[in-house]
Amino acid sequence: MRMTDIAFTTTDWSEITPTVHLGEIGEALWRTQHFGDIRVRRVSYSPGYSADHWCNKGHVLYCLSGELVTDLEDGRRFVLTPGMSYQVADDVDAHRSFTAVGAELLIID
Repeated sequence: MRMTDIAFTTTDWSEITPTVHLGEIGEALWRTQHFGDIRVRRVSYSPGYSADHWCNKGHVLYCLSGELVTDLEDGRRFVLTPGMSYQVADDVDAHRSFTAVGAELLIID
């Protein structure tokens, strides 16, 4: 990823109006910023959230709080807790996530 044409910018995430994205169960609140081709999101998953689709988009995902369980289509499972991240490229390792307790994430894609 090459980051170009982005001036130094700070973000107060509390000032960004969230958009609601429903899962199979629960909801995700996205606070989103775009910097050229780069999307940066602070995402809050409600307790019990379960994604409604397999995702093929590449991400860098950092767990701020809570716990996120991510299943890969090939059967592998990963658990993220605060301070952990995962990284995956576009169209590699389709994944979907759920959380029993809720989670706050920073996602860059």
